[in-house]
Amino acid sequence: MMRKKLFMIISSFIIFLLLAEWTGYRETIAVWRGTQPTTNAFEWFRADASDALMKRIMQEADQRRIAPIEPRIDRVWKLIPGYNGIEVDVEKTYQLNHASADGDPIKYVYKEVSPTKSLDDLPVNPMYRGNPEKPMVSLMINVAWGDEFIVPMLDTLDAEKVKATFFFDGKWLASHVDMAKEIQRRGHQLENHAYSHKDMSKLGEYEATQEIAKTQNLLKEKLGVENKWFAPPSGDFNAETVRIAHRLNLKTVLWTLDTVDWKKPTPSSIVDKISRKVEAGSLILMHPTSSSSGALKGMIRVIKQRGYTLGTIDEMVSTKRVEKAKVE
Repeated sequence: MMRKKLFMIISSFIIFLLLAEWTGYRETIAVWRGTQPTTNAFEWFRADASDALMKRIMQEADQRRIAPIEPRIDRVWKLIPGYNGIEVDVEKTYQLNHASADGDPIKYVYKEVSPTKSLDDLPVNPMYRGNPEKPMVSLMINVAWGDEFIVPMLDTLDAEKVKATFFFDGKWLASHVDMAKEIQRRGHQLENHAYSHKDMSKLGEYEATQEIAKTQNLLKEKLGVENKWFAPPSGDFNAETVRIAHRLNLKTVLWTLDTVDWKKPTPSSIVDKISRKVEAGSLILMHPTSSSSGALKGMIRVIKQRGYTLGTIDEMVSTKRVEKAKVE
């Protein structure tokens, strides 16, 4: 008989807790107790000290929140990627600190908060830069001729622990597959620079489509790469070019800063230009030339000294947060 009564009492108690959880009564009880509503009804039985800790965390959480930044179309820069915000993970922060002594500083645990939209939700536009709140810079290396300076540039990138995005001209790729595979082996992002370096704005729809699609197919067939980005040769394009690339599931990307290395400037002048003009979100254009090969190490050092991380185009457009780089 006693066992039956005990069973009935325990069962009723559990049912009460579950009903409180399902019906929202825990919020009402929280008001009676003068505390924040709990994650679930079973948390009512934490000690008073725990409730005080939770209250401190909740009070601080609002002040520490950084709202996410939505992607947008800028009047000048066109597509601007979004950027995650951060907020206090209240439950994990509580779990980390609940055994601490009263008055100890709270060690906060954070989680990222994503924007509600992505670049795919915006009208079709080219992109010239990343989000200016993201402390990252990307190196864009367009490859359409020769290979003399590629390995020295790869060696510098390896030594500096930097990944770049290489855009291949299709004709170059067709005759330099082994070099392209070496670039791939070293972990860099590989993308599309059309097939024969023509001015895209001067081509009809069929020819423009072929220029992009042929290189897209080569990237897939020779390197197993699912192409995502298209960089127009010489930066020449029109609205139709962007729409054609979009129909091929590619986004069009240009640059924020140009080394103009094809004019054979001195490496020091390139480093000086980057030092004066680089900003968070900059996309820096270069080619495998003597000028850029000689400037690459200095460019990377200057960028890092500004506190920027270097990443690929994919990393740049990702909404994932990055920490400001530590100056070495």
